[in-house]
Amino acid sequence: MKNICKIGLIGLVFALVNCQSVKSSKMFYGGVKPEMVSDKFSFTEGPSTDKEGNVYFTDQPNDKIYYWDWKTNKVIEFLDKTGRANGTHFDKDDFLITCSDDQGEIWKISKDKKVEVLFKGFEGKRLNGPNDVWNDSFGGMYFTDPLYEREYWVGFKQEISNKSLYYRNKAGKITKLETFTQPNGIVGSETLKKLYVSDIDAGKTYVYDILGEGKLSEKKLFCEMGSDGMTLDKHGNLYLTGDGVSVFDRSGKKIYHISIPEKWTSNVTFGGENNDVLFITASKSVYTFPTKVRGVK
Repeated sequence: MKNICKIGLIGLVFALVNCQSVKSSKMFYGGVKPEMVSDKFSFTEGPSTDKEGNVYFTDQPNDKIYYWDWKTNKVIEFLDKTGRANGTHFDKDDFLITCSDDQGEIWKISKDKKVEVLFKGFEGKRLNGPNDVWNDSFGGMYFTDPLYEREYWVGFKQEISNKSLYYRNKAGKITKLETFTQPNGIVGSETLKKLYVSDIDAGKTYVYDILGEGKLSEKKLFCEMGSDGMTLDKHGNLYLTGDGVSVFDRSGKKIYHISIPEKWTSNVTFGGENNDVLFITASKSVYTFPTKVRGVK
């Protein structure tokens, strides 16, 4: 009886592994590896894709924003002096929203490089250092505010003791939604009606149902992995970063791993002509990785 149970368990494990393999084979090309586009940076972060499919990203130590032109496969400098931009996201009007943590600010940048500081505090206190942001179709934004004290901060004094997830509506009202150990990566989808937030120091990623403008369900544990950055494909698979890129299906099961030859993989997004190329920021480099799936809009 014990042997029969053991054989049955082995069969079940094999079936699960095989199922995951079949699923990943429909998503990724066999034998294709990430291709380095450039390695001229100090630390890359915050990739986000404009309406044309070009991917903008930050080099925070050097205080610059670059973009990858998918037509030429070249990296071009977009902006110098970015407020030490970290995470970014394009809003529905194709403005680049940046977490510019030098002064704890959120910036709005036009394609012709005009900068507007949207806000820099909450209830009269300086934010710790906005890290990542996701804009919704209502004109609002969700953003994480952990605390990573930077060597370039001058005279910094922590004014907000907690590290939280916030929502700012289009009228400018900011609401604190939830406190974490160290909130970091964030991504959402109004098609899927989901918002994902990583609590990186707790080693967990959570998911919320989006119920309306700035309204979320109670958080649910999605998986036992924290993440620096993240993205979604249109099927609801979630891509988390750290040691390369780990891919989880909608139920929170890990189904694939993309190895990146760098010490740390910070972030990832979909870009390119058909929104089917993973653009990966990793330490001093950026990579592209073509897939069979498309990112969520």
